[in-house]
Amino acid sequence: MYIYQPKGKAGEYGEYALNLYDGCTHGCKYCYVPAIRYKTPQEYHSKAMARKFNLAGLKNEISTHAGKPLFLCFTCDPYQPINDTEKLTSRIIPLCHKNNIPVTILTKGGKRSGVDFPVLAKNPQLSNYGSTLTFLNESDSLEWEPDAALPNERISMLKKAHEMGIPTWASLEPVIDPAQSIEIIKACHGFIDVFKVGRWNHDQRSNLIDWKDFAKRTVEILESVGAKYYIKNDLKKFLD
Repeated sequence: MYIYQPKGKAGEYGEYALNLYDGCTHGCKYCYVPAIRYKTPQEYHSKAMARKFNLAGLKNEISTHAGKPLFLCFTCDPYQPINDTEKLTSRIIPLCHKNNIPVTILTKGGKRSGVDFPVLAKNPQLSNYGSTLTFLNESDSLEWEPDAALPNERISMLKKAHEMGIPTWASLEPVIDPAQSIEIIKACHGFIDVFKVGRWNHDQRSNLIDWKDFAKRTVEILESVGAKYYIKNDLKKFLD
């Protein structure tokens, strides 16, 4: 079985998921995946490989998944550099659309993701393009997400997707600098259809953040600009 049902916090983003690559070379310092894969960050981020799918089995699994949503991807980025040559993401999306499967994408790949915009735009009812937006400041992004696309590039691709009629969303998770997360909402609400916001986990430094204040201010800003949003459960509890 390649398609699976995520549990816990991941389950709030997607009911079903498919991971196309083993490893992720974006090297994000806040990444939780190395720990759950029992690898060091160096091991997990130094190299990525295409998963060894039984192609016939994967196609059959996709056909039996018809009509159900699919998230790409949780334990890797579908548009990290290896996808330029392996092109797994570009091969999977049309198969999903053919089987009436709505595809939700989450990436920090920036311009690399544009290769599939024509396919996504052709089937907007089955497409949902999203990017993780953690910072606006480039130096912070380079510190925390050293090999991911810079924030302006990710934002420009979200804007381009919106202009092409592709539904868009942004993951504001983890929130490492609350002020920057709020500024992202102010700067991007005009071309992002849904914001999903979650706190910073798996790091004791997150305890220094006033999450109650952040949650309250975030909801106020989102509602003031008329944005659609989803507050993840780990942050929502601070609104009670």
